[in-house]
Amino acid sequence: MKQTIPMIMFYIGASIVPGIVLCQEEGPITEEESAEVSFEEYSDEFQESFFEGLKQQGIQNYDKAINAFLKCKNLEPEKDVVSFELAKSYLLNKQYVNAQQYAEEALAEVPTNYWYANTLAETLEAQNLSVSMVKDKIPWDNGDFKKNLAKIYFELGNYQEAKSILEEVKKTAKIAYLQSKIEDSISKKQNRKSIAQESVVVNKSEDANNLSDYEKRIKDAINGSVDLKALLALSEEALESYPSQPFLYYAQGYALRKENKNSEAIESLETALDYIIDDSILENKIYKELSEIYAAMGNTDKATQYLNKVKPGF
Repeated sequence: MKQTIPMIMFYIGASIVPGIVLCQEEGPITEEESAEVSFEEYSDEFQESFFEGLKQQGIQNYDKAINAFLKCKNLEPEKDVVSFELAKSYLLNKQYVNAQQYAEEALAEVPTNYWYANTLAETLEAQNLSVSMVKDKIPWDNGDFKKNLAKIYFELGNYQEAKSILEEVKKTAKIAYLQSKIEDSISKKQNRKSIAQESVVVNKSEDANNLSDYEKRIKDAINGSVDLKALLALSEEALESYPSQPFLYYAQGYALRKENKNSEAIESLETALDYIIDDSILENKIYKELSEIYAAMGNTDKATQYLNKVKPGF
C-alpha cells in the first residue's frame, strides 16, 4: 500500500533543510524564509532516500548521506533542496569541489535562498577562493543574492569580501548600515594588528623575558601541571601586562572552555584571532577550540565552519 507524507513541517534547523524550516541559528525565521513543503507528489522511494540522507547527515555518516541524496538526485534531478543537501554533505565531508558544484546548482534554481548562498560561501572559504573567481557560475545579477552573500561574508569575518560585494549592490538604508558595520570591523581589526605589531618591537626589550616566562608557565599549565582556575588566573595576569598577545587570549579561552564558560571562551578566542600575525600553528589551535565549543553548544554549522578553517600541515 502506498504511503505518502501529505505535509511536512520541519523544526530541525536551517542547517539541514533551508527553505522548509521554522527556525534558524539566530532568532526567529522570517515569514519569507519559512515554507511548507508537500512530499505528496514524490514517490515513496524518493521520500525514503531523502529522509535517510537527513538521518545519516545528522549522525555524521556523510558518505551514506551523499549516496542517499544522489539517489534522490537521480529520481528528481531538478529539485533544488536535494542539490543543497548534497552540497552540505560534501562540505561536511571536506569534498569541496563537489560541494561547490551542488551549491551552484541549488542557487541556479533559487538565487534568493540565504542558506544556499551560505553553503556556497563556506565552500569557497574552505578552498581560499574569492567569490569573484566564480561569478560566471552563480546568479551574480540577482541583487538579493548579492545582499545575502555580503551579509554572510560579514558574519564569516571576511570583511574585505563583504565590502567588495556591496560595491555592486544598490544602496539602501539597510545596505548603508551593513557597510558601516563592515567598515567598523575592518578598522578595529587593523587597529588591533597595528598594536600587535608595535608590541613585537617592545617585546624585543627586557620585557621579552617576562613574556617568555608567562608563556612557559601557561604551556605547563595547559599540559596539566596546575588546575584550571590557576591557569585562568595566570592568563589574566599576563594579559594585564601584555594585552595584545594572541597566545594569552588563547590560553584564557582554553581555560574558560574547560570550565564550560562557552560564551566567554568564544570572545577570548576570537580576540586572539584578531591579534594573530602569521602564526598558523596557533590559528589552528584556536579554530579547533572554537569548533569544539560550538559543537558542545549544538551549533554544528559554526563548528564545521571553524573546523574547515584548520590548515593542514601545521
